[in-house]
Amino acid sequence: MPSARLHLTLIAAALLGGGLAVAPAHAAEPGVRALRGVKVYPAPDAPPIDDGVVLVRGGRIVGLGTRDAASGVPPLAPACDGGVLMAGFQNSHVHLNGTAFANAKAAPAAKLEDGLAALLTRYGFTTAFDIASDRDNTLALRKRVDQGELKGPRLLTAGLPLFPQGLPFYLDHFDPAFLAKLPQPDSVPAALATVRQNLDAGAEATKLFLVTPQRNRPPKRMAADIAEAAAAETHRRGRLVFAHPTDLDGVRAALRAQVNILAHPPLGVPGPWPVELMDALRAAGVHMVPTLKLLRYELAKEKLPLPAADAVLQDSVREFGRFAAAGGKVLFGTDVDYMEDSDPTEEYELLAQAGLRPMQILASLTTVPAERWNEATRHGRLMPGMEADIVVLNGDPAQSVARFADVKCTLRGGRVIFSR
Repeated sequence: MPSARLHLTLIAAALLGGGLAVAPAHAAEPGVRALRGVKVYPAPDAPPIDDGVVLVRGGRIVGLGTRDAASGVPPLAPACDGGVLMAGFQNSHVHLNGTAFANAKAAPAAKLEDGLAALLTRYGFTTAFDIASDRDNTLALRKRVDQGELKGPRLLTAGLPLFPQGLPFYLDHFDPAFLAKLPQPDSVPAALATVRQNLDAGAEATKLFLVTPQRNRPPKRMAADIAEAAAAETHRRGRLVFAHPTDLDGVRAALRAQVNILAHPPLGVPGPWPVELMDALRAAGVHMVPTLKLLRYELAKEKLPLPAADAVLQDSVREFGRFAAAGGKVLFGTDVDYMEDSDPTEEYELLAQAGLRPMQILASLTTVPAERWNEATRHGRLMPGMEADIVVLNGDPAQSVARFADVKCTLRGGRVIFSR
């Protein structure tokens, strides 16, 4: 197919000119399959391809170009053709503690698959980072997904999080048996033991609750030496550290401990957030997961009158927007399975209100997490050599950011794991 190869080569040259390295595909080779779209976004920083095609073989992308470049190539998933194609999304803040995942080692595969679809795959997430759960149960769930027993996203986990001496009141509704497992180390050796147990078991990160609100009492704060030692041990093992800061002093504690990712901004803290503190986060390369929708959820639980709640939310949206506008690194995340509503539409809309453009939101879902986890050669873009993790949308988010949540199909490694 000389003409197909020529068209794909021209697309490759155009993308190379835009800074995205791709190579011409071999559309005529055995085993190649085509996923066709009305538009293909190779990456947030690359021009989209109208009437595009992504070529896949053996779970990896081998080429992309215009639709006529792949004439005669068999379809990868016919029911998924015709949408807007993007690299699979990563949700960098989830939990897997719900009843849908109970007894993951022995639960029926269909029950677990339905739970993952309701939470993640129906919204295009091909990777999800669980940052606090029952570690062994989550690892059992991941094992069954990886073995192909059920369709699901790639699951990463921080396992059991570390708390100060006092769990936060907002966990009171959890099963007491689960709460009893949550580590509250009272010394550096105890913290190091927990970190090592988590990582030895297969966790990919450490999560620190630096500040935990208490009912009618001052918050509990993790001792600085414990936080710093836990983070240092995690880094020594080549892993990253999440932190839940709660307030501005928690943000400062995260900086002292050299935390990599804030699981939340200081949501609800009245602005302006100190410029020097936000500058310090950016200078240290700390990434932030906005979870803006969560604030509305928590304010509703507290029964704050709607006008007052909206004012608090808009203040935090504005302050987060200032962080992002000044170059702060953003990872998309929703705190689902703590928050009951798994639909990310409002989160996308709040990010747009904060000033993020559609391609910045796409970056927070794709290229930024791939770079943060040193996976930019395998994830985050549609280009040859990448894993064929692909989301197919029913509309173009460049026209409305709500379209990010309007998913037609989700593919992981070239295999459909969700279709509507």
